[in-house]
Amino acid sequence: MIGAPEIIFIVLIVLLLFGGKKIPELMKGMGKGVKMFKQGMNEMEEEVKRPLKDQPSQQSTEQQPNQDEK
Repeated sequence: MIGAPEIIFIVLIVLLLFGGKKIPELMKGMGKGVKMFKQGMNEMEEEVKRPLKDQPSQQSTEQQPNQDEK
């Protein structure tokens, strides 16, 4: 597990590499990326569920015998 000293060390390295002014821009971009990822996941989930809802109605019409064949 990562402890407090390791987290502080990582934060200091990030501050040295990017500077204090650049970090809010990076976090904003990361937030937008996470939001878009979640939106894409929700859309994919809806697409997967939609065909499952449509299948029972299609199967019930296919299983009924045609009266012309009698």
